[in-house]
Amino acid sequence: MKKTKKVLLINTHLTYPNWTEGKLNNSFIQKAKDFFEAKDFEILETKIEEGYNADEEVEKHLEADIVMLQTPVNWFGAPWIYKKYVDEVFNSGLLSKKFLSDDGRTREDVTKQYGTGGHLQGKKFMISATWNAPAEAFDNPAQQLMQGKSTSDLFLNISSNYRFCGVEILPDYNCFNIFKNEYIAKDLENFPMHLEKVFGL
Repeated sequence: MKKTKKVLLINTHLTYPNWTEGKLNNSFIQKAKDFFEAKDFEILETKIEEGYNADEEVEKHLEADIVMLQTPVNWFGAPWIYKKYVDEVFNSGLLSKKFLSDDGRTREDVTKQYGTGGHLQGKKFMISATWNAPAEAFDNPAQQLMQGKSTSDLFLNISSNYRFCGVEILPDYNCFNIFKNEYIAKDLENFPMHLEKVFGL
């Protein structure tokens, strides 16, 4: 019997009334749901702002073949509620030894590297993000703020948690310059093509 593939969609949006209501991030989540449902995936979903149980989130991660994080970028990172989520969920996954048993190093084999003790091999992780920053701020050493760094460089604090547990990190997708962007509809339209490409579906 063929195993049903599952995707976990995590929405990190935090509402600030009269400023950011989450409509754009919800739209990307809906695009992802439509895409994965059309590919016969079962959808697991967490909207952090609405609450969660850390142990249940561990189980969702264990069930999922793919984990996709949808996040606004607030002050160059995900909203603070996501850091709280990571601390609680990944600590649960560590204590239960379901995500990892240790950091990979052993006294018996000094060649084993830090960050190689994860149990989530075979799973894939991707970030989809919405930014006020323009695309030209990245990957360009002439840009004063980012100094040539990429979006994936800025996301290391997020993606490293997953890599630490053995998950494969795939290229991120970004909707830039959201307050001035006349191409948001195009960014949404192109999103499924990115998902198809990076996940090989």
